[in-house]
Amino acid sequence: MKKKIIPIGRPSVLRFTNAHGILKLLRESGSCSRADLVRASGLSAPTVTNVVRDLLAANLVEPLGEGESSGGRPPDLIRFKAERGCLLGIEITAAGMSFLLTDLNGSELATSAVLFSKRRTTPDAICACIGEETKALLKKERRSADQLLAVVIGVPAIVNMIEGNVLSISTLQGWRSVPLRSMLSKIVSCHIIVENDMNLAALGEKFRGAARLESDFVLIHMGTNVGAGIYLEGKIHRGAQWSAGEIGYLRLPSISRRAPAIHEFGELESVLTSSGILKSWRETCGKAHPHQQIDAQAILNLAQAGNACAAKIVRQRAEIAADIVINLSLILNPGLILLGGEVGSHPVMIDFVHQQLADSEFAVTKITPSALGRRSALWGSISLALDALPAILIPRPSA
Repeated sequence: MKKKIIPIGRPSVLRFTNAHGILKLLRESGSCSRADLVRASGLSAPTVTNVVRDLLAANLVEPLGEGESSGGRPPDLIRFKAERGCLLGIEITAAGMSFLLTDLNGSELATSAVLFSKRRTTPDAICACIGEETKALLKKERRSADQLLAVVIGVPAIVNMIEGNVLSISTLQGWRSVPLRSMLSKIVSCHIIVENDMNLAALGEKFRGAARLESDFVLIHMGTNVGAGIYLEGKIHRGAQWSAGEIGYLRLPSISRRAPAIHEFGELESVLTSSGILKSWRETCGKAHPHQQIDAQAILNLAQAGNACAAKIVRQRAEIAADIVINLSLILNPGLILLGGEVGSHPVMIDFVHQQLADSEFAVTKITPSALGRRSALWGSISLALDALPAILIPRPSA
């Protein structure tokens, strides 16, 4: 047998590692005994006792008293104090912002929304609005500012996650190379993460949606915008320049050969979005009823009900969507493709896409609608905050 070299860490690093492991077990189990932690962690009883003592001193866990005995001495139960702090997920869209506040187990505490109608949408104005709404939510839940441990913001743009910079949001005022994390750090004093909204939507579906059992899947969103979240080998795939999933800029022969430009909309965003469907309706089917009030959802419903003109418009979109599904399947071969957004997740769109893919002999996998709808990015924000939580609660010891 080949001899293995086992690295020996400093005592502070070992305590840090052990504390993270025990804290993870406590968060997953809800409540358990020290003996349960010894069995689940593989650590010695004295080590677990020392870790639990440190966690009690840090106010991260609390004793619950004696549990039920199975014949011997009743076990002393402990639990993670999820109410000790809170997490905030935020999604910024062209129309407004949504907020989701949870405890440290990810259980929902409160939600709110702010519409941008008649509001300035510059980075400064939106950051100020985030600060005001955050204070209001914390006050509503009787939480202090120092109990907010992490804020995760989703934006409809390419994000440099290392620097927390947003490259461009064409639908808002002045959003070009915005240092969003740096700006928000002057408003909220906690850990801040800025992420692409489609990546968060995919994380949300993995966390508590339609992809909980998948290690490889793609979420294709078609609604007010077009994009994709790519989840491969158990994590989000962001790409070398953070632009993985920007499928709105795909160059499909039947659409356009124009080169992608970061400060402009992609060609597919003029076709596969709600506004694209509505424009096609007005140019063709709507001429007979020029004063009819209708939206994309109603057009999709008409197509589902058998309206020939509406069905033609939706089928054209389904052909493009099917091309995207095939291309992604050939390149990535995921176990699941989710269709999200008010256009993508509509039953008639999914039905038409299935029809287009009926003759494909390989690579195309299961295709289902997303489960969380408009809240997928918010729950993805909470999922990302929960992943960051151990390092927030128990910081790594300095060198």
